[in-house]
Amino acid sequence: MHLVVVGFLTGLSLIVAIGAQNAFVLRLAIARRHVLPVIAVCALSDAILVAAGIAGIATVLDRVPGALGVIRWAGAAFLVGYGLLAARRALRPAALTAAAGGPVTVGAALATCLALTWLNPHVYLDTVLMLGSVANHHGDPGRWWFGAGAALASVVWFLGLGYGAALLRGVFAKPASWRVLDGGIAVLMVGLGVGMVAG
Repeated sequence: MHLVVVGFLTGLSLIVAIGAQNAFVLRLAIARRHVLPVIAVCALSDAILVAAGIAGIATVLDRVPGALGVIRWAGAAFLVGYGLLAARRALRPAALTAAAGGPVTVGAALATCLALTWLNPHVYLDTVLMLGSVANHHGDPGRWWFGAGAALASVVWFLGLGYGAALLRGVFAKPASWRVLDGGIAVLMVGLGVGMVAG
């Protein structure tokens, strides 16, 4: 049982860092749009990636160094593109209400969430390589208990982010607040994308 706690704390320390996925979930949560399906996709994706790392994909990526490079460039392009869309929302007052801007349908929201998750190289580094490597140090069946804790951390974090953000809804009733949020998201996404290429 202690490995579940260790996995939970390790997973939480990696997930809590502000990134593309978290910023997207925050924006949808404030607008109260498709929160539960998006949270489910984020948590399920993390669980799959952690399991893949534990099952040995970390070893495969180590043997095919070019694969991580392709993931990095694709992820950087997506993040910069998403950042530019956020910048456009910030510059257009009509898009700065809780009901405007961002994906409208659940399908569009889930597609964006999947892209932000699966095209982000940091996700592979954190979940597949790092958590997979740490988990595998605990042998069998310990590595799977560790992985269960890490997956649980993802569920707890995204539920807290998705439903805790509703408390900020009053603040974001003002268009100026959306302008600041989208401006911050734009800077963050472009910065992450440029950082991936530079790194």
